[in-house]
Amino acid sequence: MKSAFAVENLSHAFGTQSVLKNLSFSVPHGKVFIIIGPNGAGKTTLIKLMVGILKIQTGQIEILQAPIGNYSQKRLAKVSAYVPQGLPAGFPFTVAETVLLGRAPHQKVLGLASQNDLDIAQQAMNFTQVAHLGRRKLDQLSGGEQQRVLIARALCQQPQVILLDEPTASLDLSHQIRIMDLMEKLKAEKGVTVVMVSHDVNLAAMYGDQLLLLKAGEIVCMGSPHEVLNFKTLEETYDCKLLVDKSPLGNLPRVTVVPGKFLKR
Repeated sequence: MKSAFAVENLSHAFGTQSVLKNLSFSVPHGKVFIIIGPNGAGKTTLIKLMVGILKIQTGQIEILQAPIGNYSQKRLAKVSAYVPQGLPAGFPFTVAETVLLGRAPHQKVLGLASQNDLDIAQQAMNFTQVAHLGRRKLDQLSGGEQQRVLIARALCQQPQVILLDEPTASLDLSHQIRIMDLMEKLKAEKGVTVVMVSHDVNLAAMYGDQLLLLKAGEIVCMGSPHEVLNFKTLEETYDCKLLVDKSPLGNLPRVTVVPGKFLKR
């Protein structure tokens, strides 16, 4: 199967602190690929390397069969889009203005929006169901609405791959499912490869085609939810007591953390 990403012998450090250690894996094209693991596993560092925010120190990353170093910043932004965890403080734009920023890689030197740019921005807002919020400022929106606006901005780039850093963090249950359903829709209707970091192993089980489990900068295992989310692997990785059984929604693993008070019985 054609790969959207190929990572080979990737290592990274901040000063003397090693964060990623000799990672090698590939991400199939047109799938939802979810990176999970405990705090400090290196998940955010990995995704920032994959999108070109951080410079590679050791190893190689290919995007769509070409080394990431071969891409100019503008060309890279045409094939891949990144959705951060949240907005910077004081972000001054309206929803419509924010989404239109995604057209920047496709615009000429003056950066003037064409009618085609405006049409694509409108389509992205319609797809993410934020068109009715177009005139509102970003700081007037809920967390879930802000995330959908950031995804709409990413869609405006018309990428082949989209990378998201914990897009459901700090959202309530309803907004978590809306964001994940949107990722599934992106894959199914637009053929976009989705790569995301998540702390929620149950969302990963329900939506991930493939999971990558990291601990302390190393790959513990990679594969389908059934292959990755098993009792022995998870207890050793997260260092806590838990149960893994079959989800009532179908043939999917369900992970339940066991609180200490139940272990005393």
